[in-house]
Parts: sequence; structure tokens; C-alpha cells
Amino acid sequence: MPFFLHKKKKQPTFPVLTTLAEVLQAAKQSSDFVKQVEASKDGEPIHVYYYQSLIDMERIAPNVLHPLKQVDGISNKALQEALYSAEVEQLEDVVEIEKRLLKGSVLISFKEKGAWQNWLVDLAYMKGREMNVPEIEFSVFGSKESFIEAVETNLALLRKRIPSSDLHMVKFVVGSETKTDVYVIYCASIANKENVQTVKQRIKGLQIDQVPDSSTILQVIQDNNNSVFPQLVDTERPDRTAGALLEGKVAVLADGSPQALLAPVTALEFIVAFEDYLLSWHTASMLRIIRIGAVLFSIFATPLYVAVLSYHPEMIPQDLFATLVVSRTAVPFPPIIEALFLEVTIELLREAGARLPTKIGQTIGIVGGIVIGTAAVEAGLTSNVLLIIVALAALASFTIPVYRMGTTIRIVRFPFILAAQIWGLIGIAIMLIFTLCHLLSLTSLGRPYMEPIYPFSFKDMKDSIIRLPIAQQTMRPRFLQAKQQKRFLPKHNRQQKPDIDDGY
Repeated sequence: MPFFLHKKKKQPTFPVLTTLAEVLQAAKQSSDFVKQVEASKDGEPIHVYYYQSLIDMERIAPNVLHPLKQVDGISNKALQEALYSAEVEQLEDVVEIEKRLLKGSVLISFKEKGAWQNWLVDLAYMKGREMNVPEIEFSVFGSKESFIEAVETNLALLRKRIPSSDLHMVKFVVGSETKTDVYVIYCASIANKENVQTVKQRIKGLQIDQVPDSSTILQVIQDNNNSVFPQLVDTERPDRTAGALLEGKVAVLADGSPQALLAPVTALEFIVAFEDYLLSWHTASMLRIIRIGAVLFSIFATPLYVAVLSYHPEMIPQDLFATLVVSRTAVPFPPIIEALFLEVTIELLREAGARLPTKIGQTIGIVGGIVIGTAAVEAGLTSNVLLIIVALAALASFTIPVYRMGTTIRIVRFPFILAAQIWGLIGIAIMLIFTLCHLLSLTSLGRPYMEPIYPFSFKDMKDSIIRLPIAQQTMRPRFLQAKQQKRFLPKHNRQQKPDIDDGY
């Protein structure tokens, strides 16, 4: 049984508070927790508790404090009448009261007929990052909106794009300590019931203490956690998410995360950018072929250099061989050391550029690459030919629209380089067979990862390596097993050519 579905529960890290007095006593240890005692017109005390860091301080006086002072004889009915403009709810469950306090509610307590009455008023105010253009999946065409950390805003973005009650959003609370809101989203009349139940079951069975980001959920609910290849797509674009939902996929949104998870997916979806659907089918198909070629070049360019120079120099054309000999004359290292040195250097530059502030990171990436590359060639540590190959391979890996898969391609390259040094071209072939077998064994929510290549599906090839015109995309992908396979009727989109004299 996977570890995240294990039924054995560990003891909670935080103490479990069973009475309201314990909750309030623990809260008083925090400087941002406020207790106020107001008095009604007849002098009866009303206790008000809240975290000032979580509520809208501009609303508490007009919506809560002032109306309470006008109450003549405090009671449940009088409170509801006084706070008619606010969202109030009476609760007795101590755990729920603590949860609501920590979500930005105000607790109002008073005695009625000798018993304490507890009411909560929702005044939550969570100021976060404003909506901005997508940073990772930026596109020239299409929407410039992206998800942010507030899950309510993200849900609204999807509701705006799919204004239908058929769009279901099911809430789960994940994380024994963080109590993070996680939503499973799907179109009930389209999505396959088995896919939906699988996602719900895996999220419901999670036994983890915190969910800082949706990436945490991705790592524990995907089918094979030991694979370097991602089996779910994460995206920051609401339009891409809405399009996936209408295809029959399932989306997952977590509070505090600016990305949605999409499942099930195939390997070819990682080379698809949402902008492809906003361009002509000729342009989109060409760009996809270029990306596939870039992936292959990024993986095999450096290993082929190592294999050919180490084991198969007879394969090099005579003119090119002379150039390689001249470029390697002053290099004292074998091709494998030379290649690993440059590959590691490129990775260091990438990491340094990613961790530094934007402007400094860009400078480090460009200037650092030029300076280090030139110095390495002049010092005789590497040849200029390999420098060009490694630089082009690094550039090619950036063409992949999904960052997570781009990182995977960077990692996969190193085993191929080592295999090329040990067995030459045979080593590359062995690694390729091993990688293909691994890819063929992978699944996403139990669906084949390499579909429509294996198992082969001619109909799904319409939107894979190439993209046919939208008018011909009448069916949803077969591997999703959607309840409604047909998207639209093609005959409704046919344009009738007007007669030459129409309009005169």
C-alpha cells in the first residue's frame, strides 16, 4: 500500500484543545490576539475575540462593535438582529471555533440564561499578491491572467471561464498541521468517474503534516513517485486549466499555491503550449515538431560527441575530423571529463541565475556563460566545438513549455553521457531502450503515459505531434474515457460560400 494511503495515524504535532477556555488561553500567548469586553445598553458584558492580523480592522467597528453597544438586552435573537449586515453563525464545536478564528472570524461570547453562547462573524482579510501575467507560461497571444496564491480567486477565474453548474469543486482539508484547503475540480457530465474518484481517494487518504504548495500533492499522488518523469501537468494559466476541464481532465487547486495540477496526462502534452491553440494549425504543428527535435538534441547531442570521439572516430567526415583535432589539440582531458565539466558549469549558471534577483540573475547567466566559456577554451580545458554543442543543448531544453519536464530532460542527459563513455553508441542505445521501457510502463491515474503512440490511437494523433485544424477536433481524447466523447458537430462550423452577387 502506498505510504500516503497508510491508515495508521501519528500523534498530532500541535496539542489538541478540547475546551474553549484552552483555545482562548493558547491564543492569548500571541501578541496579535485581541480580547475586548463590550457592554450592551443594559450593561451586560459581551466578550469579543479576534486575531487582528487576520481580520479587516476597518470593518470590525461599524459591523460588530458599534451594533453590539446598541443592543438592549443581549440574546441570540438580539445579536442576529443587531448584526444583520454581517455573516454570523452560532457554533458549539470547539475545534471548528478555533479553525474559524484562525481563518479570520471574530468570536462573540455572552451569557444567556446562564449558558455561554458563541457566535462567529466572518471578517477575514487576506491581502496577497495581485494578479499578474504568467511568468513561466507567458504567451504573446491569449489571456494575460494567471493563478495567484488565494484559492478563492483561482476558483473564480475558472468559474468565469466555465459558467456552468456542471463544474463541480469538491473541497478537502489536507495537512494535519496546516489544514490547507484543496479543491478537486471537474466537469461532472464530461470527466470520467473513475478518474475523479481516483484523485479524490488519493487526496482524501493523504497523511502529511503540511501542504506548502500544490507541488507537494503532485509528488505524493502521482502513480510512480520513483520516476524522474512528471505524471501530472502543473500550470499557472486559468485558460489552459479550463480547456483541460472541458476535455475531461481533473484539476487540483491548493490554497497558497499559484498553480493547478491537471490529470491524467500523456508525455506528449508536456511539449504542448496553450498558445498552440491560438495560432494557425500549420504554425502550431511546426512549433511542436521543433520542440520535439529540441528535446532529442538536448538529450543526445553531448552523449553522441562523447561516444563518437571515444569509440567511433571513423564516423566523423574527414573535413570535420580535422576541425575537431585542431580544437582538441590543447585539451588534456578525455571527452567525458570535458563534457561533464561544461555540463556541470551550465547547470551551475542556471541555478545561480534562478536563485539571484531577476536583473542580476540574467546578467550572471549571459555574462557568466560568455566569460567562463571563453576562458575555458583559451585555458585548454575544453574545445570550442563541444562548447557550442553544450550551449545549444542547454538552449534547446528551454523550448519545453512545462518547466518540470525541462528539468527532467536536463537530468536524463547525464546517464546518457556516462553510458556513451562506457559502451559508446551501444551504451546510448541501451539507455534509450531502458528509457523507452520505463516510459511505456508509466501511467497517469492509470491511463497510458505514452498514448497515442502506445497504445496507438489514430484519432488522438490529431492533437499530438501535429495539430489539425480546430474544425477537425470534434472528439475529446480517447485515453481520457470522457462520458461525452463528442465536442461539437463539424457540419455546424462549415461556412457556406456566398454567391458572387450577394449583397448587391
